[in-house]
Amino acid sequence: MYFHAGQDFVLNSRDVIGVFDLDTAGASRRTEEYFRSAEDNGAVVDLCAPGSLPKSFLVTDFPDETIYISQLSPVALKKRAEKAELK
Repeated sequence: MYFHAGQDFVLNSRDVIGVFDLDTAGASRRTEEYFRSAEDNGAVVDLCAPGSLPKSFLVTDFPDETIYISQLSPVALKKRAEKAELK
């Protein structure tokens, strides 16, 4: 099922590998290296509205391994994905 991930963008829940909090996961050196590598490969998509702060990121395996940065909290994304699965 599909769910809204931010900025009029929807993702298929089966393509999502994980949803992470930027406050906790973003502080890691490994996460920073992972983001840098993904950015170099053009695999980072910013879904945040202009002027808003990113709160989470989603790692997906579609179309390849892609990272989506969202202004929505991980909890909100989880609820949206669960709600989409119930439909």
